[in-house]
Amino acid sequence: MKKLTNLAIALLFFAVAINANTWKFDKAHSTIGFDVTHMVITTVDGKFNKFDGTVTTDGDAWETAQINFTADVNSIDTDNEDRDKHLRSDDFFAADEHPQMKFVSKSMEKVGDKKYKLTGDLTIRGTTKEVVLDVTHSDTIQDPWGNTRAGFSITGTINRFDFGLKWNNALETGGLVVSKEVDLDIQAQIIKQ
Repeated sequence: MKKLTNLAIALLFFAVAINANTWKFDKAHSTIGFDVTHMVITTVDGKFNKFDGTVTTDGDAWETAQINFTADVNSIDTDNEDRDKHLRSDDFFAADEHPQMKFVSKSMEKVGDKKYKLTGDLTIRGTTKEVVLDVTHSDTIQDPWGNTRAGFSITGTINRFDFGLKWNNALETGGLVVSKEVDLDIQAQIIKQ
């Protein structure tokens, strides 16, 4: 009986492995972006130029997605080198000590037509917090070279103070020079391997 049970478990794992798909980020067609409010009156945006990650799904069911993603903090780019240097410093990311931020998914819940809630652990500056992000699956296509590609828009808001990025100066009006809230704007194109 024990051999039969072990055989059934092995066959189940084999069946899952056969249906498992691995996807890699197309870095040339993906953007890991963010924006913050500056002095209460304008928005400053930026991105991380170096990142990597994989998505594993059971077949084509996106609600089974397992996502592992990292971004190189030293690649932060706000189109202003002085500001980028400050963001890499101990006032914000402490990039020398914490060169990567990481996201590991826990669940991807379907909430509508091509709409999902992505829950996972985000680690920035050595602090890990659970975050929930909104995901829209734009489509899955075959490109002219026979590759299967899928596109996603991922948005959400995090409090940078939760991750130890606490530098700030108060304005006379009571606002902050840099908002606590950071809006994420991620455009991800992934390719089936």
